[in-house]
Amino acid sequence: MAVLRRLVSVALCAGLLAGIFAAAAHQIGTVPIILKAEVYEKPAEHPAGAKAHEHAAVAWEPENGAERTAYTLLADILAGIGFALLLAAGLTLRGGDVTWRQGLFWGLAGFATFTLAPGLGLPPEVPGTEAAPLLERQLWWLATTVSTGCGLALLAFTRRAPWAVCAAILIVLPHLYGAPQSAGHGAATPELLAHQFVVAVTVVSFLFWLILGASTGYFYRRFERRTA
Repeated sequence: MAVLRRLVSVALCAGLLAGIFAAAAHQIGTVPIILKAEVYEKPAEHPAGAKAHEHAAVAWEPENGAERTAYTLLADILAGIGFALLLAAGLTLRGGDVTWRQGLFWGLAGFATFTLAPGLGLPPEVPGTEAAPLLERQLWWLATTVSTGCGLALLAFTRRAPWAVCAAILIVLPHLYGAPQSAGHGAATPELLAHQFVVAVTVVSFLFWLILGASTGYFYRRFERRTA
């Protein structure tokens, strides 16, 4: 029970810290690009003409400003807490002395698993970008993160050559299969804006995982000392 309390406490502290940072970084780096892209997306989704407007389905979305910022903050904090819980559980299973440096390396592994590996096949998509069917993308993303995470876990928890070969196969396999591609031949959003969005999302995610990993290791050590 004490271990579970420590894991939850670590996840709450580290996730809150990293989530607040990520929300601020999104406001600076990604939200302005999304707002620009939506200018191109909405005319493409709702062609001119009264009849088209009558049949267009209006999907709910948060209002720009405080409401959108609040939802972004909430989503980033919840994601930070969830990912911090995974990191803390992994550090517990790994055992040994835990510091912010060990947490930093685990954060880099999280970035590779949840951002870098899926992003090689499915880069972050700005509104107005042509994309493959949602279900196909979700399944490939899930398979890639699970495969990459298992491969990195084998490298972290084992030292034998056969397991290292299995880890390499798991990491490469989703990319050999290939990510689902769009059947479309164009996009409403300019290519430069889409490229800027990919760079911004990747940089924000990289910094988020660095902070999350380091803070998870730091709070893990601190709460471990209190428990002892």
